[in-house]
Amino acid sequence: MHTGVPVNLTLTPAAANAGIVFKRVDLEGFSVKATAANVARVSYATSLMRKGVLVSTTEHLLSALVAAGVDNVIAEIDNLEVPIMDGSASPFAREIARVGLRRQRAKRRYIRVLKQVEITEGAKRIGVYPSTAYRVTYYIDFAHPLIGRQTFEWALSPNAFLENIAPARTFGFSDEVDSLRKAGLVRGGSLENAVVLSRDGVLNREGLRFPDEFCRHKILDLIGDLALLGHPIVGHVVAHRAGHAMHYALVSHLLAHREAWCLVESSPTQLRSSAA
Repeated sequence: MHTGVPVNLTLTPAAANAGIVFKRVDLEGFSVKATAANVARVSYATSLMRKGVLVSTTEHLLSALVAAGVDNVIAEIDNLEVPIMDGSASPFAREIARVGLRRQRAKRRYIRVLKQVEITEGAKRIGVYPSTAYRVTYYIDFAHPLIGRQTFEWALSPNAFLENIAPARTFGFSDEVDSLRKAGLVRGGSLENAVVLSRDGVLNREGLRFPDEFCRHKILDLIGDLALLGHPIVGHVVAHRAGHAMHYALVSHLLAHREAWCLVESSPTQLRSSAA
């Protein structure tokens, strides 16, 4: 999407408790784990970095992995940016479902939210609250006739993700393309991998996949960004006009407020990774 360079991605199984690890096979297999400590920047995409080695645009793949219940996986890439595919998480999610998962004899750990954690920046706000499951409620408000105010709620379920969240594509506005490219972004962006909006319509011939595709994609991004907590979450996340930066701010605040959550374990054999 942003670099415009070719890249190959291969997902391979990882050992129990390895987590989600990106491996730059073009740099002698240098690894960068998907954790909050390795976040480099969170503007138009979520990028990770360790010792100067970058892995960019990670959120769509992370979202598909979390929704599928993948705890441990090695994502081998031969360039610095994860492929954008069609701008959604569907290609990743479908392939993970097709290959299947391998159960591992270890306990899965969850972050269970005990107390609310909230962040507010002007009209933007995001918070996480105690719940018996992983739920997300997202509100957006754009001054565009095809977007406006939208709300969508999702509860963790692989099937619900595949049908309702994964197909939602990243989106942008045609009058911002030139300035973004001057800033070194969206060099690989096109109507094949993003929904592009003019002032009064959508430029993609096929139109939208959902009337509220924009809000659904925000949830897709949020799920991926919250993967940086390092464990699945048990809590209700509510976001108003947020984005990558606020998603990461919530991750940081939650990790910093240790009294607001605890780690709980599942039964043995429930920890899983992607199969070969």
